[in-house]
Amino acid sequence: MLWDVHMHTMFSGDSEADPEDMIRAGIKEGLCGLCFTDHEDLDYPDDDVFEIDFNTYFPHMKRLKEKYKDKIEVLCGMELGLQTHLADIHKELLDKYDFDFVIGSSHLVHGVDPYYPEYYKDRSEKEAYLEYFESIYENIKAYDGFDVYGHLDYVVRYGPNKDKDYTYEGYKDIIDEILKLLISKDKGIEVNTAGLRKGLKCTNPCTDIIKRYLELGGQIITLGADAHRPSDVAYKFNETAELLKSLGINKLCVFKNRIPNFFAIS
Repeated sequence: MLWDVHMHTMFSGDSEADPEDMIRAGIKEGLCGLCFTDHEDLDYPDDDVFEIDFNTYFPHMKRLKEKYKDKIEVLCGMELGLQTHLADIHKELLDKYDFDFVIGSSHLVHGVDPYYPEYYKDRSEKEAYLEYFESIYENIKAYDGFDVYGHLDYVVRYGPNKDKDYTYEGYKDIIDEILKLLISKDKGIEVNTAGLRKGLKCTNPCTDIIKRYLELGGQIITLGADAHRPSDVAYKFNETAELLKSLGINKLCVFKNRIPNFFAIS
């Protein structure tokens, strides 16, 4: 019985999905529960808006939680887009609202999203990937009020060659520093299956990073499909669960009221 704890709806700037349709998809996939984690990416450039209307968000999700309580457990969180200069604002935000779960992610590298080709202009792919990882370390040093770090090697989804030439070993020094920092702060990592949906050979982060997190003593791992539409919910969860078990991971984590709860992978 698995949980999908990373999904987006019409409350995110990049999704039009009805939350109720996402819940129905979760029920169809046989999930035990799910958590909505809509985007809160303050100070996103251009005209894109990734800010949640919390006055509408919480009441809406509360109604759905009650409506489907006999079929599936519904939790309400967010994916927080980290930037160093937003640390104080993020703290105020989390002090103001009650979330079940907060994913910390880096979608912007010094103001530019690696989703767009301009991020890779006039430099090598390796330089672009390295700056992304270095920015993650900066972001975590500046603010650590989240629960798990999301899709740690997100950048490889959109690089010119994606993960063709990418390996953990190629960025080992900075990735190890990131993992050590997360573990020292009792933070987890998520295994995000959207990488598979985007044509990568494995999840975000890649298998070697998951192994290294375990080797360094990390214990908190969540599973999410990063769904932006109902058909994405629980994408390749059965295969991923088998992979995780092969790595010696027998329990995954779900946060409720910001408290980690562990359940066995069946």
